[in-house]
Amino acid sequence: MKRIFLLALIIFPLLLSECKAQNPGDPSVKPATGSNVVLLTDATFKTMIFNYEVNTEWKFEGEKPAIIDFYADWCAPCRQLSPLIEEIAKEYSGKINVYKVDTEKEKMLAQKLGITALPTLLFVPSTGKPQVSMGALPKESLIKAVNEVLMVK
Repeated sequence: MKRIFLLALIIFPLLLSECKAQNPGDPSVKPATGSNVVLLTDATFKTMIFNYEVNTEWKFEGEKPAIIDFYADWCAPCRQLSPLIEEIAKEYSGKINVYKVDTEKEKMLAQKLGITALPTLLFVPSTGKPQVSMGALPKESLIKAVNEVLMVK
């Protein structure tokens, strides 16, 4: 019995490393967003990032490279990642834009983009195709992605 309990204690944290986008959660909980992070809706995504209704090929509508954090309030790894996204937004202020999309409120957008796991980060360079990362990343990996994928130094 002790072995099963210990095994459960070891495996449980691993299960929390990525949430599947299926749990509705509590809509009254709001993300802690700072002034450097902008919440996107489906409409603002189409004007500021990519208008998937008009374009069949990727065409970035923004002026600066961007990171888009697809999250849900009920997702524990999303809550872990949120302060790191805030730090990146502050550290790279003026060089990149940082956005968040609440997948519970913007279900159609998440569905159109194929977001099935949370958190999902979309790294959007000024030119070229965006790159996706699923799961909570450490800050060092975020910085590396900003510098290499978004080509910001």
